[in-house]
Formats: sequence, C-alpha cells, structure tokens
Amino acid sequence: MPSTEEELKQTAMKFYQIARFPRAIGAVDCTHVPMKSPGGENAEIYRNRKGYFSINTQAICSADLLFTDVVARWHGSAYDSLIWDNSNQRRHFLHRKYGNYCLLGDSGYAQTAFKMIPLENVTSPMQSLYNESQIRTRNVIERTFGIWKRRFPIVSRGIQVNLSRIPGIIVATCLLHNIARLQNDLEPPVHPDYPPILDNTADEIAVLPNNRSGPNTAGHNARQVLIEQHFGRLG
Repeated sequence: MPSTEEELKQTAMKFYQIARFPRAIGAVDCTHVPMKSPGGENAEIYRNRKGYFSINTQAICSADLLFTDVVARWHGSAYDSLIWDNSNQRRHFLHRKYGNYCLLGDSGYAQTAFKMIPLENVTSPMQSLYNESQIRTRNVIERTFGIWKRRFPIVSRGIQVNLSRIPGIIVATCLLHNIARLQNDLEPPVHPDYPPILDNTADEIAVLPNNRSGPNTAGHNARQVLIEQHFGRLG
C-alpha cells in the first residue's frame, strides 16, 4: 500500500485516469481459491456458498493491476464483509493512516467514509456518473484476479495440499504475479478448455453489521458530499 504523501497522490492519480474517480488508492474484493476438503470436524466451514471447499481470499490492488494487500486465511463460508472488518487495512483506515483517501468496493461491503460502494437507487444524473465511474474504476480488481488466475491455474482449479500450506501458496503466487507485472511479462492467454473460475460476488450480499442498527450515516454523508462536489461538477 502507498505510505508517503507522494505515493498516495500518484496512486490516486492513476485511479483517477481510469474513469475520473477521485481519492481512490485501491480496489478491494474477495475471491475463492478452491481446495480439497481439509477433513476433521471443522471441514464444513470451508465449504462456500457455491458448494465447494475454498479459502476466501481478500485482496486490494492498484490501478496497475498489482496486489498491494492480501489476506489468505479465511474459510470459504466467511462473508467478504467479515474478512474486511477483521483486517489490518480496515484498522489503518480507521486510524486515518491514509488521510482522506479511500478504497472502492462492491455492494457486499458497507458504505463508510473510506470505502465507496455503488448506489443502489440512482435518481439523478450525477448519481449515475458516480456509479459508472465507481464500477469502471473498481473493475481493476476483477482484471487483476483474472490475470492472476490465468497465470497460476492452481488458484483457479484447486490446491490439493495440506491446509496449513495453502495460505503461503496463495500469497506466493500474488507476489510472483506482481514480479511478472513489474517485469512486463505478457499476460497469459485464456485456455479454451480451462478458463479461470471467477466469482460474481456482487450478488452475494452479506448481512452487514452496520445494517443491524441502521445505515452508516457518516459513510453515506461522505459519499453524498463526494457526489455533489465532484460528480455534480462533471455533469
């Protein structure tokens, strides 16, 4: 993740150049890495909502399609929002390590002052501009996952080793993906017989903690200010 003010500005500028979304320093999402049943009395917690055993892996990526943060230790039945709520990066944002910058996520996450998600109900042109920009910019995480899974089919087709070794394999392939990107390695082609398994998590909306006590007012207010002050001018 960017740490200095200059790195934050450069990272946000690269995201802005995609679809004019301001102050973003990363796109966050989760993807399932298939695995064999770990066995034992807790095996079923690794079975995800699609019916197979997996590690639900959270990643943040840059506009250059590089992994900047990876969490690869949660069982497949864990909701994306639960993984985020227990992550170090959430604590960093809460402590304002990144100032006024934000991440982009899908509707499986709660809207907060530092996590911008799409609007569910669009009622104005500037809201439509916001959603279009947010979705196009956030798409970098899906592209990153796609290239990673094509480059390392093991994380798409399934890891058949002991559970204790799987998180290390996932993180190692993410690091190797970054090295390949930085060395301008060609993107691996899609194999016609073995396309990568990608997740459509947007329709798997978790029961968000904030919804139990009403919406996150500060988060919604922050999004509304962004829409009015930035996308209102673009419209």
